[in-house]
This record gives sequence, structure tokens and C-alpha cells, in this order.
Amino acid sequence: MKVIQGLYSGVTTVELDTLAAETAATLTTKHPDYAILAARIAVSNLHKETKKVFSDVMEDLFNYINPHNGKHSPMVAKSTLDIVLANKDRLNSAIIYDRDFSYNYFGFKTLERSYLLKISGKVAERPQHMLMRVSVGIHKEDIDAAIETYNLLSEKWFTHASPTLFNAGTNRPQLSSCFLLSMKDDSIEGIYDTLKQCALISKSAGGIGVAVSCIRATGSYIAGTNGNSNGLVPMLRVYNNTARYVDQGGNKRPGAFAIYLEPWHLDIFEFLDLKKNTGKEEQRARDLFFALWIPDLFMKRVETNQDWSLMCPNECPGLDEVWGEEFEKLYESYERQGHVRKVVKAQQLWYAIIESQTETGTPYMLYKDSCNRKSNQQNLGTIKCSNLCTEIVEYTSKDEVAVCNLASLALNMYVTSEHTYDFTKLAEVTKVIVRNLNKIIDINYYPIPEASLSNKRHRPIGIGVQGLADAFILMRYPFESPEAQLLNKQIFETIYYGALEASCDLAKEYGPYETYEGSPVSKGILQYDMWNVTPTDLWDWKLLKEKIAKYGIRNSLLIAPMPTASTAQILGNNESIEPYTSNIYTRRVLSGEFQIVNPHLLKDLTERGLWNEEMKNQIIACNGSIQSIPEIPDDLKQLYKTVWEISQKTVLKMAAERGAFIDQSQSLNIHIAEPNYGKLTSMHFYGWKQGLKTGMYYLRTRPAANPIQFTLNKEKLKDKEKVSKEEEKERNTAAMVCSLENRDECLMCGS
Repeated sequence: MKVIQGLYSGVTTVELDTLAAETAATLTTKHPDYAILAARIAVSNLHKETKKVFSDVMEDLFNYINPHNGKHSPMVAKSTLDIVLANKDRLNSAIIYDRDFSYNYFGFKTLERSYLLKISGKVAERPQHMLMRVSVGIHKEDIDAAIETYNLLSEKWFTHASPTLFNAGTNRPQLSSCFLLSMKDDSIEGIYDTLKQCALISKSAGGIGVAVSCIRATGSYIAGTNGNSNGLVPMLRVYNNTARYVDQGGNKRPGAFAIYLEPWHLDIFEFLDLKKNTGKEEQRARDLFFALWIPDLFMKRVETNQDWSLMCPNECPGLDEVWGEEFEKLYESYERQGHVRKVVKAQQLWYAIIESQTETGTPYMLYKDSCNRKSNQQNLGTIKCSNLCTEIVEYTSKDEVAVCNLASLALNMYVTSEHTYDFTKLAEVTKVIVRNLNKIIDINYYPIPEASLSNKRHRPIGIGVQGLADAFILMRYPFESPEAQLLNKQIFETIYYGALEASCDLAKEYGPYETYEGSPVSKGILQYDMWNVTPTDLWDWKLLKEKIAKYGIRNSLLIAPMPTASTAQILGNNESIEPYTSNIYTRRVLSGEFQIVNPHLLKDLTERGLWNEEMKNQIIACNGSIQSIPEIPDDLKQLYKTVWEISQKTVLKMAAERGAFIDQSQSLNIHIAEPNYGKLTSMHFYGWKQGLKTGMYYLRTRPAANPIQFTLNKEKLKDKEKVSKEEEKERNTAAMVCSLENRDECLMCGS
């Protein structure tokens, strides 16, 4: 009916299909099968419009002529095409086009919009072609390995990261997701050399983390000009403008730089204001992302309400080059010698951090000492920063820019029809990922030589996950249940075990990575040993350690659960390690916006005869929560708690439990519906004491009221506004101090 209403004279069948697909998608909330129908219409539409044979499509992509200048502008590399043509019978027949129909509508639309290669604006690849292009791009002449990878990707067992899907098999195969840099030098040359590196990386579509703690502070003496420094803020505004100007690969994503600073730096208070919405423009850099690289000493001083000294790295050099006890000795010696520019109460700075997080969701919180103490790269030197998404922790120096190539396992896929978890398959697929990512290190295009040097010396990789929440639901385990907490541990034990075993097999064949000697693993110390944790008896760790002692490992780092924002949408999974944020949300498309319901919940309610229009409206009225809907039985309420209804203490505890098997770190968002200074303080201290490396990626909050409810309370609000700012500040400080003094009770208030 709805499609017929959209008819007009001269409408094409393609337009009709598009309308039919969007219409079906809007009906998903009536019945889950509409989602499948929508995707099938959209995919069959693309199949009508594209060539079927993989090798033909690759030839077309290679033979592309730029219509604007008439020049040959191949979209795939000559070497890739040659391999495809030499093996075309095997590759063409290995592709199973029906697998295109397994994507949901939004996953498919995401592929179509950003991932499938286009000729003159028209999509030329089918999803299966893209996956085969990626597989051949990685494995080159090793056709068996390419077909193995193709099958695992197309059956959705795992996915490579977006840059790998975009660029594999092309003329410039920049397949890495993240880059980490430390400032080359505290000088004009050093600052602008580093800026140029950032621009070149950003041009190639990499996200960036930069350590800036070595840059001298405001008012510091400059010997060359006999003048004084303007400090960090004006420099960061220059970086801000470069991030805006050099987007990632010509408008695919804006340039993204995360700036890491240690809290002893004199400019720390100004740093915390840089993302705020109010204030003078010249004191802001709102397009950058900000992160704190926090030594344990700062946390101890906040906890005991002591003084905290702010210093300039030009007058107190070397603080960013040491960690742990060595840092504490050096810092305290500068305090004794009086090399301090300003003394504040540690809690005053803590208050400013919490205030910034409440307003902007950042800065990210990373604990410098945990990141170094529990790193397999600690033999290289002090690690100075993480990356844009806080899951990569790698060594950088003047000559080395750290790089990471990523892939993620779709954890929902390993739940069997008998509601058991297939750990054997999980370990097997993990091994394939290790081999793939290890190959990428060698075939990758590096935007700068310092990145190539670092990646080939230490060979780190990052394996993450998506669909953890989906796996729990399929197993029928509520997120906070003891069963889910055990499965969480076992999944990450399995991934770490499989990754180490595969890396050891590679070392047996090619030798260990160049800087292996002296690393913790070379001394028989694995990640869980550094956490003082004993693994479950799922895998034989003793046997693995003996094997590693004999052959070493090929990759210095292996595990790094990243956010998976785009790839989880493609595969139709919930992001990363996150719980569901809501059971219903709105999606916009060209023909309007419509609601999408958590597909697992939709299936459960439909099976129990509880799904109808009224139920949908109740869930919308409850902001995607089902806890207060009387018709829904208790077992489903437990299973479908949203992140706002799950104790963040449990989220942090589960992060620490999986952390013992994560040799890099994890992108860990914290969700607190209505944050106050007490909740945030107790949450941060709990995470720190649990030994987390990343204490917090983003702080996600909820507007206190919905616009609809908000209008009712306007009058009452006017009276409340009379409470002065000073009173509010006193209240916040009291809450913060209270939570530091009574941490256990405070955590019970459900943050």
C-alpha cells in the first residue's frame, strides 16, 4: 500500500525498490521479519545494478578513467588485479552471493554509503566483492588463506577494522586504525615537525594520540629569544585547526587528535577548559579530544587531601620519561628543591577534572603507572600516551610513531543452538586474525617512515570484540549475573590464549619480533601474572608458556578491545564490550525517521505474544527501558536491563576481570544518568584501585528530564535557580570529599 502511494509517472524500478526497502524497514517494529525483507529488497536492488563476477568487477575498478581529467585512475592496485586474474576461477567460484542477504538493512546501508567502492558515484562492488578484495589484499598469492579469510568474514565470525575494509587491495593500502606520537621536541621545530606528522597521518585516515607533557608551560623562559612561552593552549589551537583542515582521507571522517597531558603540568587547569562550550574562543580547542595520563601519586594525594605541585617540564625535566617509584622520587625531589611553579590542593584539581567531565564527557582517564607496569613493551622505555580511543598502549619516541592494526571478533556468533559457548571455534578464529594482522604489518602503506620503523620492530596488533551483550542475551545471562561474569573472563582468556599461541607459531616460523629479548613475555611473565590473577582451567597455560619459552612470540602486543562503532553496525551487533544503551532508538533515513527495537527483545516479546503497538509506545514512553512495564515478565526485565540500569561498579569489575587477559587496554565508557561529584569520584577511585589501565573513555550522561516532562517543571525550576553558584560548589565539594572518605558506602548508591 505504502509503496503504491509513492508511485509517479516515470519512476524507475531502482527507485521503487529503494522506496520498498525503506518502507519495509519502517515496519520492523510491527514484526522483526520486515527488517530481513528490507535488507533483501535493498541487496537484490544492488545485485541488479552491479556485475556478478568478481574478476570482472576488479577489472572495471582498475580501468577507471577519471571523467574530470580523462586520466587512468585505478581504484585497485595492479598487483591485486594480477593476482585476481591469475586465480580468477578459484576466487570467482569461492564467492557465495547469497551471504549478501545476511546483512540487516542498516548494516547494508552503511556498507553502501562508505565501504563499497564506487565508479563515478555509482556503487560497483557487492559486499561479497569487498570482502574478497580485502582477503586478497591481505594474503596476496596465498589463495588458500585468502579464501579462508573470505569465508570467516562473510559468515560474520569477525571483521577487520574500517581502514582495512576501505583500503585493502587499493593503490594506497593504509590499513591501520591508530597512531600514537610523542612530541619530537619542546621547540618550534619539534612542535611543527610533530604537527606535520599528524597532518600526514590524518590525510591517510588515521586517528591520533599525542603526548604533550614535555611542552614548556605558560610564562617559561625561552633562551633563544629572551622571551616567555605562551604555554600549551595556543599550540593546541594550531593542532585544533590542523585537525579540522586535514580530514581523514578527504571527508570520510574529520581529523581526530587526542591530546594526552600529565596532571603535574602547570597548564593543566587551562587544559581542562579547552572543550567547554562557554568561554573565550582563544582559550578553547573544541575539535580536539583530551585525555589525562595520571600517575598513582596524584590519586594518592587526592585521596588523602594533600598538596599537589604544578611544574614546568622545562624547569623540571624528565617527569614524562619515568613512571612508578622512579617518577615519585623525581617529582618529590623537585618539590624539595623548590622547582615548583604553583601549589594547589590535589582535591582542587580533582574537582576541576570532575567538573570538565560532567560538562563535556572528557577528559579520558588513563593511569600511567598501570599502563607501564602491565605492559609487555616496558623494556623499550616509558609509554607516554594511548590513542584516540584509549585501547592502544604502545611505546613512542622521537624516532618511533606507534601504529596499530585492528580486527574484532563477533562474540554472538560463538553461542551454539544448545546455549553453550564454542571456545574452541573462538580460539581458532582468533588465530586466523593474528596471522592476518601480522601480514598487514608487512604490506601496509605507512604515511611516515617513523611509523614503519616502529611497527616492524615491535609488531603489535589489536584484537577486539563486538556483540558481548548479544552473546550474554543469546546465552540467556543477565549482564550482571555470575554466569555472565564467568563467561566474560573465559572469553578473554580464550582470545588471549589463542592469540599468544598463534603468535608463538609465527615466531617458530619467522623468529620473534626484534625487541622481544628483555620483555616480560621473554621472562615467562604474561598479562595475568602482572595482575596477580590465576586463569580458570579452560586452557593449558603451562604448556603454552613452555612453547613460548622455546620459540618466543612474533607480536609484542595482541589484545585491545576497541569501540567498533561502524563495524558493529555493519554486522548488526551491539558495540564492543558495552551493554545495550536502550531497547529502542530512532534512526533517520531519507524518507524520514523510525524506531528500531532491540531485535532480541522483539523476538522474545513476539514469541510470548506480548508484542503490539501499545507495547512499543510504552517502551518509547519509558525511554527504551522495560523495567516499569507491568506486562513484561521478570526474567526478561533482568535480561534486558539497559546500561543506565546496570551498576557501573559491576561494569568496572568486569573490565578489571577481563583486563587480566588484555595486554593493551580497553575502550571503557562509563554511563551515569545523573552524575554528581560523589558518584564520579567513587567510580574513578574504584576503577583505579581495581588496576584498570583505562579508567574511563567517555563519561556518558543523560539529560535529567525529557523535553516533554521538562515543560511541566519550569515554574519550580525558576525558584531553584535562586540557589547560588557558591552553594552548589560547596555541595559538590562535600559530595566529593564524602565519597573519598566513605568509598564503599558511596559506591552502593548505584553509580
